[in-house]
Amino acid sequence: MDGRLDEAIYTAVPSISDFVQMEPKAGASATEKTELWLFFDDRNVYVTFRNWETHPERLVVNDMRRDNSNLWQGDNIAFLFDTFYDRRNGVEFGVAPNGGRYEGQVTNERQYNGDWNPVWDVAVGRFDNGWTVEIAIPFKSLRYRPGAAQVWGFQARRINASKNELSFITALPRFLGMGGGIFAASLAPTVVGIEAPPPSKNLEVKSYALGSATAGIGAEDALGRNAGVDVKYGLTPNLTADFTYRTDFAQVEADEQQVNLTRFSLFFPEKREFFLENQGLFAFGGASVTAGGDVPVLFYSRRIGLNGTRAAPIHAGGRLTGRLGRFSVGALTIQSAGDERIGEPGANFAVVRVKRDLFRRSSVGAIVTRRTVDQRGSGHSDTYGIDGAFSFFTNLTFNTYWARTPDRLNGNESSYRAQLDYAGDRYGLQLERLAVGDNFRPDAGYVRRDDIVRHYAFARFSPRPRASKVVRKLWLTGAVSQIENGSRRLESRLVDGTFAVDFQSGDRLVLTHNRTYEFLPQPFRIAPGVMLPVGGYHFANARAAYSVAPQRPLSGYAWVEHGTFYDGRRTTVGLSGGRAKLAGQLFFEPGVSINAVRLVEGVFTATLVTSRLTYTVTPLVFASALVQYTTSANTLSANARLRWEYQPGSELFVVYNEERDTATLAPQGLRNRSFVIKVNRLFRF
Repeated sequence: MDGRLDEAIYTAVPSISDFVQMEPKAGASATEKTELWLFFDDRNVYVTFRNWETHPERLVVNDMRRDNSNLWQGDNIAFLFDTFYDRRNGVEFGVAPNGGRYEGQVTNERQYNGDWNPVWDVAVGRFDNGWTVEIAIPFKSLRYRPGAAQVWGFQARRINASKNELSFITALPRFLGMGGGIFAASLAPTVVGIEAPPPSKNLEVKSYALGSATAGIGAEDALGRNAGVDVKYGLTPNLTADFTYRTDFAQVEADEQQVNLTRFSLFFPEKREFFLENQGLFAFGGASVTAGGDVPVLFYSRRIGLNGTRAAPIHAGGRLTGRLGRFSVGALTIQSAGDERIGEPGANFAVVRVKRDLFRRSSVGAIVTRRTVDQRGSGHSDTYGIDGAFSFFTNLTFNTYWARTPDRLNGNESSYRAQLDYAGDRYGLQLERLAVGDNFRPDAGYVRRDDIVRHYAFARFSPRPRASKVVRKLWLTGAVSQIENGSRRLESRLVDGTFAVDFQSGDRLVLTHNRTYEFLPQPFRIAPGVMLPVGGYHFANARAAYSVAPQRPLSGYAWVEHGTFYDGRRTTVGLSGGRAKLAGQLFFEPGVSINAVRLVEGVFTATLVTSRLTYTVTPLVFASALVQYTTSANTLSANARLRWEYQPGSELFVVYNEERDTATLAPQGLRNRSFVIKVNRLFRF
């Protein structure tokens, strides 16, 4: 494991080669040669790449932090193992030329959980005509079917960033794209001949200890300490049990703040490791578990450990996930603490999820959730539902669900969805009807808005100019969304049209125009001192955006918007995903959103500025600082973290957090401050 590929086996055993382009010329041979070997012994599976490169000096290396999204924006290789050979699920591993690595779980060929972190080893190297990778993955880090003789699905991908070229070991449909191509387990080649070792105990124990110092408004300075443990046990090769005691997430990076000029609550993605593993298994009805929308999320794990804006410590919990034949099963129970100072009781959260595979890529399932103390503190809250995902051909799917939250109150307690989605490379079409009752309240989930019936239609035409050396693809899209309440009163209507250009360089231009109708059923406080009255509002908006490809030294997504807004006007300028290399592995990532709003009821500017500075010492050691300033809450916050994976699966964290009220420069402006040192250790048996 040195990345040099000078062992005799690499000349004695022929490689897998002849990669095929998906982009820019689908079906053509890759412009650069890639060689791949797959080996195993009684402990590990080994995957090796030799990546030839005509111009090695043009390699694009954006980052080396583990699991960072910039890794797959530059040069990298990746592969997928479908270890159960169910042709729909798998685990992905990826490596960049500097040794940066990422890995994730793929569920039902669509949902990706990039926070699954098994133990595996990587070594990279360079030669005159390219770069090499040697990877060792312990069988203990994988789950697979019983028996020594194994049959797996396997797919491999290479991204040549300087050419914006994407290639695989087999030809794949273009509409799948970079992510969909590697996720498409149903189209992956088959690997035979792997002999798995006899099952071991598959027992992992991860203990932690931390010390902290905190200060804040109205509270005395305090020193604290804590310790806890997580246990993972493989009940069978296909079924895993997890237990956690006195769980603490002090090392998790702070949420990135958002500007909210709507009357609906924001959705923040889960970042805590215990809830991220096998997260896709608990997804329901085609709703995203990483981005909130109008489709309810029946199990939203951020409800656990948080009560409003206050932390609620987690006492203990357990989880069971895996497969039983053609069934995927998941069960979770967590007990969180209350707050004795205000008489707030603790709550138990429980979820049971079952899915049954059908045909080639379809499934049906059910979910049941319970929260013993609901958000109103009036008793337990239950939710149950059934769903189905039916796939036809390679790009036609139908998602549906029905769910209910029985309650003692009167009202519509159910929700349902029917969605048809055709996603071809040249054409796309989506039709949907979604209903959420006025009393549909999954207190272990997330509902952006209730008492709605939504009709949605989307169409896309995306041709590829054959003769152009500048433009790769054009996009013409149109969408109409209409939302009524249960009394058939129109509440929202959005008509949206977009023209976009994908350039061969990886840059993208997007021009959008939309017209909106919004009815406010009650006064809406959109900003401090600015209250919009009840009524219906028509407004229109134009937006221009340009995205600079991440392989450039300076990259990001910039936009400007202007138009009417409620009974006034709004102008917005912003930058997101900004990235600049300062020196070596030191990167600066700025972001800004400035919304200048002029209404009849008042004038205000909502500003959000974010700044992240990251320095990576090795792929396993990095330090980062996230500073955020927002005018809507008069808040300046900082989150600084040092992470060192000192041995596989074991980490040291040093974390500093501070939040200040920008309305005053006095010492009383400090809202909270904390300093935490946390160390954990993984033991494998």
